Amino acid sequence: MDRFRQLETFVAVAEEGAFNAAARRLGSSPPAVTRLVSALESRLGVRLLTRTTRRVAPTEAGTRLLAEATRILADIEAAEALATGAQSAPRGMLRITAPVLFGQRHIAPVLRDYLDAWPAMSAEALYLDRVVDLIGEGVDVAVRIGELPDSSLTAVRVGAVRRMTVAAPAYLARHGTPADPAALAGHRVVFFSGTGAAPTWHFSAGRIRRSVRLAPALTVNTNDSAIDAAIAGFGIARVLSYQVADALASGALSEILGEYEDRSIPIHLVHAGGRHPPAKVRAFLDLAAARLRAEAGRLVAR
Repeated sequence: MDRFRQLETFVAVAEEGAFNAAARRLGSSPPAVTRLVSALESRLGVRLLTRTTRRVAPTEAGTRLLAEATRILADIEAAEALATGAQSAPRGMLRITAPVLFGQRHIAPVLRDYLDAWPAMSAEALYLDRVVDLIGEGVDVAVRIGELPDSSLTAVRVGAVRRMTVAAPAYLARHGTPADPAALAGHRVVFFSGTGAAPTWHFSAGRIRRSVRLAPALTVNTNDSAIDAAIAGFGIARVLSYQVADALASGALSEILGEYEDRSIPIHLVHAGGRHPPAKVRAFLDLAAARLRAEAGRLVAR
C-alpha cells in the first residue's frame, strides 16, 4: 500500500507541478505529500523532482519513472474496473496535440464528434508543428507523423502519408516540368523552413536516395504559406500528401517527380496510458483510429 501511495503521490506532484496542488488533488496535506515523495526518493536512492520557488519538475530519472508509474496506475484502475464490472464513462478534460494542418483538417472533426458522444468531457486541442512532451506538458494524446523513437509511450498506427513535390499547372505550362530532382536547380522553389533543416529536399525510389541542395526563391515558416504560393503559380513546393489532397483533387496543384518518391511516413496516435489507458483516452483512440484508418487512402493522396 505504501508503494502505491508513493507512486500515486509522485505522479500527482509531477503532473500538477506543485506540492500544494497535488495535496488538493489527493485530498491530503502538503506535509503528507512531501513525506511520501521523500520516502519514495529515499527508497529508490535517486532524486525524482527538482524543487524551485516557482515550480516542481521531474528530473531525468523522474521523467522515466513518471511514464511507467502513469501506466501502472492506469493498469490498476482498469483492472479494478474489470473486477467490479464497472463501465466508467469518459469524463473530465482531454488534452490532445497534432501538427497544425493535420489537426485542423483531420483531428478537429473527430474531436467534435467525440465531445458530442461524451457530454461529460471537455477538450483542449494544441495544434503545433513541434513535438510536444506529453508528460511534461500534461497532454493525453498526440498525433505523430514520422518514425517514432524508442520510448515508454504507447503508439497506435492509424495510417501513412508521403512527401510530394507539387506545382500549379499554370507554373508548369510557363516553365516546364522538371524531369528529375537535379532539374529543380532551374526552377523557382518555395521552401518550408519549419523543421529548421537546411534547404535540402530528399527523394527516395526503391534503394536509391537523392538529396538536392536548394537555392529557394521564397522561404516560409508555415506549410500553408508554401501551399498558397504554389497554388498561386509562384513556384514548386514540397509538402506532405494530406496537406494538398484537396488542391490535387480540384486540379489547383499537380504532382511532379512522383517516380522519385515512394517512401511512406507513418502516422501514430501516441499516449502514456499503456495497455489500459483511462476511459477518456480509450474512447478517443477508438473513434480517431477508426476514422483515420478509413481516410488512409486520401491521406496518402496517390
